[in-house]
Parts: sequence; structure tokens; C-alpha cells
Amino acid sequence: MTRGTLKTALATRGHTQPLKDGTVKVRGFELDFQNVPNIITAFRRMVRGQEFDISEMAMTTYLCAREHGAPFTAIPVFPMRAFHHGAIVYNTTAGVLVPKDLEGRKVGVNRGYTVTTGLWARSILQHEYGVDLSRVTWVLSGDEHVSEYRPPANVVRVEQGRTLEDLLMAGELAAAIGIQVTSPDVKPLLGNAREMGFEALRERGHYPINHTVVVRNDVLDAHPDLARDLFDAFAEAKKIYLQRLKEGRVDAASQTDQVYLRVMDITGDPLPYGIEPNRQTLEAMVRHCVEQGILRRPVAVDDLFPESTRTLTA
Repeated sequence: MTRGTLKTALATRGHTQPLKDGTVKVRGFELDFQNVPNIITAFRRMVRGQEFDISEMAMTTYLCAREHGAPFTAIPVFPMRAFHHGAIVYNTTAGVLVPKDLEGRKVGVNRGYTVTTGLWARSILQHEYGVDLSRVTWVLSGDEHVSEYRPPANVVRVEQGRTLEDLLMAGELAAAIGIQVTSPDVKPLLGNAREMGFEALRERGHYPINHTVVVRNDVLDAHPDLARDLFDAFAEAKKIYLQRLKEGRVDAASQTDQVYLRVMDITGDPLPYGIEPNRQTLEAMVRHCVEQGILRRPVAVDDLFPESTRTLTA
């Protein structure tokens, strides 16, 4: 018996495809997948208007929105992860020789200060290279999904009519996070960044979470079993994808698929779901959010998710 249809915004990936094509069902519900070509736009729509019953969302957006009273709750499913050592590029003519040289300079950040890539990249600068983040002026190309959020004093918007790309190539920005520039003067700040990510995973379990999945609170209240049922459905879809990946049955494997294969060799599961397998990463994320002024105070990781999902793993 179908209890209803849930309006859903979710990017299509190997591990979500079985949900989107109907191979895997959520018990008692149909998922009505909305056409959102750029999933990032769904985050703002969910935060500001609660347009969906279920939505993928950047983890930092969720943390920030939650602190400001947003009426939705995440389930401990993390459909996007990435390493961010390679997200920082710099102008080789700007006099930057080591990351510490960014202090006293301007560094661009694609979109908002609370963007997850920016959070992880700044944490790398701070904790791996000793950069004092408060001594950097962070220049944003956009605004925040959470309109109530106010960034630290050393965060500014790019001048109207200017772009981060142009400012970086002109040397007015020493570096930038999360942008693509084709110029002989612009290079990754950290050499061999791809392997640095895998090494960080091997040495200390550093495996950044980018996205989670949130559900409107009124929907969760009306259907107490839904959070667990959603978790189970995402887990089943992931299982199908990982089996195909292991067997080499993923057609034209993408760069993301290749990363997952490398992670699988290191950890056994490139997409762990549940609080416990991700506790270290989630606690680090909360800590970095407080350090960087995205959160005003820490939050217990367990409190971020419905009680019915806190012991689930997949």
C-alpha cells in the first residue's frame, strides 16, 4: 500500500541511480524526482522555501541552516564525498611560495563562505600548514544559502562586475578555492593533491563528507518510520552500485568512480552510511565550522539525525 508521494531533489550518481530508476523503492512511498540539473540550486530552495519533502544538501549548509532553525533534519546518508587538497589554486606570480604566505592576502572562495569545499580546504590550510585563517581576507563570488547567516569580519563579497577568475589572473587574489582557471600563471597550491587526499585517508581516516540528505520535519513527524526506511533504501541502492563497481560493470567509469575504487582498496567501503562509521569526520566538520565562524557553538553529532537512524550503518 502506497502512503503517498514525496517530492524529492537528488543528483543522479551511480549509487543513487537504482532509486531514481525505480529499481529500489522506499517502503510505502513513491519518490517524485524533480528536474534539478544543478543540485546546488536545490539547497537554497530547500533552505529558503522548503520546496521539497526530501532534498540532497551540502553538509555545511545543513549545519548552518539547523543552527538558524530550519525545519528539516538529515538522515545519516552521505551521497557525495571528495578530497579537497586540489581545490586551492594560486597565482604563481603573486609571491606565494608556501601556504603560510597566504596570510595578509586575499583568497577567493567560489560562491559562499559556508560552501563545503571552502570549509575543508580552509581546514587543510589551518591544520596541515599552520595558516592563521583570521589573517586571510576571504573574497566570495556569491551569497549564502542561509540568508540569516553572518560571516566573520574578514569575509567580503567580490566587487560588482569583477570575477574571482579575473582577480586571480591579475594577481589581486593570491589564491582561490573551488574555481577553474586556464592560465600558465595559475596552478594548484599543493603539489600532487590527488595522492595527498588518499594518503590523508590512509594515515588518519580523513575522508571529507560534502553532502547529506534532509527531510522536512513535518513529513518525518507524520511518518515516524520514514527516516529509517529512507536510510534502508539508500543503502540498498548503494549496495547495487558497489557490486557493479567491484565487478567492473560500471560503463565509462567516471573520475568519481575511479576515486571510489581507490578508496575501496583502502577502507573497503567508499560510501559509508550511518553515524558511527563517519563519527570522526562529522566531529571534525563540526569543529571546523566552529573554528571558521560558520557555527556559533558546537553540536553533538548524534543530535543532527533522527533517533531512529542513530544506530544504523550500511
